[in-house]
Amino acid sequence: MTIEVRVPQLPESVADATLVSWHKKPGDSVVRDENLVDLETDKVVLEVPAPVAGVLKEIRLSDGTTVTSGQILAIIEEGAAAVPGASAPAILAASSGATAAAKDTVAKGAVAKDSAKPDTVKQDTAGGKLSPAAKRVAEENKVDPKTVAGSGRDGRVSKSDVVNYLTSKDAASPASAPAAAAAAAGGAAAKAPAQFVPAPSARTARAEQRVPMTRLRARIAERMVQAQATQALLTSFNEVDLQAVNELRARYKDPFEKQYGVKLGFMSFFAKACVEALKKFPAVNASVDGSDIVYHEYFDIGVAVSTDRGLIVPVLRDADQLSFADIEKSIGNFAARARAGSITIEELTGGTFTITNGGVFGSLLSTPIVNSPQSAILGMHKIQDRPVVIDGQVVVRPMMYIALTYDHRIIDGREAVQFLVTVKQCLEDPARMVLHI
Repeated sequence: MTIEVRVPQLPESVADATLVSWHKKPGDSVVRDENLVDLETDKVVLEVPAPVAGVLKEIRLSDGTTVTSGQILAIIEEGAAAVPGASAPAILAASSGATAAAKDTVAKGAVAKDSAKPDTVKQDTAGGKLSPAAKRVAEENKVDPKTVAGSGRDGRVSKSDVVNYLTSKDAASPASAPAAAAAAAGGAAAKAPAQFVPAPSARTARAEQRVPMTRLRARIAERMVQAQATQALLTSFNEVDLQAVNELRARYKDPFEKQYGVKLGFMSFFAKACVEALKKFPAVNASVDGSDIVYHEYFDIGVAVSTDRGLIVPVLRDADQLSFADIEKSIGNFAARARAGSITIEELTGGTFTITNGGVFGSLLSTPIVNSPQSAILGMHKIQDRPVVIDGQVVVRPMMYIALTYDHRIIDGREAVQFLVTVKQCLEDPARMVLHI
């Protein structure tokens, strides 16, 4: 019995998705619930599991195709077993009823997908192991790959190996010694200054690679440009002495981890400090809707997470009601699932305020961009020991610059500055977050 594998019902806010990559090929055995293919939306990567066990008989759509809910992706022969050594059926670019326009879309998607593949090792027909970039340079310069010594793993020939081969070959060529030929000619020409000949360039091929944006990257670009174009963005700064937070974490890190099964990090302190500041300055937690200001009476804090596909912002719902342990567990879970591509769209939707931490990458100072339609974002940065004056004495303390980028249409400078001061006070005296003062 043949079973159709279809695009699952996409969330209401998502019109279509892009078929990223198949994990199986026609003729392969599949088990029930095994992931067959990845579909990328503007926000997340969706996995399409096998509905039954059997053999993948046919693939209807190839990598790079734009798909919508309900489209047939593949056909599975239920209960069948793969035959060793049997040739797999060809992958169909589209179903038999597809229009010529649909076929053209699939073909273009396949080309775009191929151009975006990483520089992985391929087996050249001549017998040498060449990366795609090395193969391209070799073909352009008519170099036999077997004559190039590979410096990579298992004798892999890289682009630089081919470039070095060409450079050494040019240097050994008689044509590369015009000065010597001029000297041998003698006469008046020999008395003239020698012609300047630049050394052979190691860059024999000025290659470029055009790679289409992923849907997530394109969506990030769109949102960032939208925020810059529609909001009056301004950034204010302050600095925080994290000595008290460091001491608290050092004192309770072991019992905290033993009791809750998670490490006591910095983000929970910052999330709690922001909640206290947002309570005092509700405009920072508000958003603009047309000619109205919407004041949110709840605190959904987005925490920016960096992944290989781009920056995403999962949301801590009702952060004011979460404990330090709840926040640390949620953030750890978000980060792991975001990088695995299994986070849900619902977890990325909404949010009234965002925190981003460029300090984990070494950033000392930055001006983050607001995550529209929110009106403000807090930027954390690198913790650095710096001399500061406390009670008339110069001491060394772990200091961090913090930045608040905000929409000046609804948030005044006074509110932004006092918001940062409140965050600073809560972090420098964490008891304030317990006593809510």
